[in-house]
Amino acid sequence: MTKAQKQPDVRGSLPLTAAVFSILLALAGSEKHGYAIMKEVSLPEGGGVAMGPGTLYGSLDRMLGSGLVEETGTTDDERRRYYRVTGFGRKVLAAEVARLRAALATARHKGVLEGAHS
Repeated sequence: MTKAQKQPDVRGSLPLTAAVFSILLALAGSEKHGYAIMKEVSLPEGGGVAMGPGTLYGSLDRMLGSGLVEETGTTDDERRRYYRVTGFGRKVLAAEVARLRAALATARHKGVLEGAHS
């Protein structure tokens, strides 16, 4: 990035959709191919998002375009494309987690979580 180019505004990327949040969360630990991402996001700790191939690859294409993720070029099969989160993607994920943390604190303060089962 040259000095003339501006860093994208993290706040302009928020709030994230459940699909994008879950994909970024899945990629935060390590690079993955599409099927591995789809499996991880479906787990409760991965967001519990049931995501079909259309949603996954459509989201990944938009995320590539906005600079949240990038292809790694690594492959163990010519049909598999591996993805990793970018530095900008990590900033956006951290900002979204902070936003959600603030919303959760407000919900606790207002008693919304009283009696709710985790």
